[in-house]
Amino acid sequence: MPIYEYICRDCESRFETLVTAERQPSCPKCRGQALDKQLSVFAVSAKSQDAMPSSGGCGTCGDPRGPGACSLN
Repeated sequence: MPIYEYICRDCESRFETLVTAERQPSCPKCRGQALDKQLSVFAVSAKSQDAMPSSGGCGTCGDPRGPGACSLN
């Protein structure tokens, strides 16, 4: 189920909600249905190069064989 961000035109409240075909979103603050869908952004977190070990695998790729198993050293 997708999560969408909205701003209510009636009370100007910002909120996120799960949206399905069966349920129309409404403002949790005033129950208004005059909503403006917002452009959603997502965050990505990555370790900096300074935080990586100097030798061996970094262990961040999630290779099931364990840290250092991939060839991205």
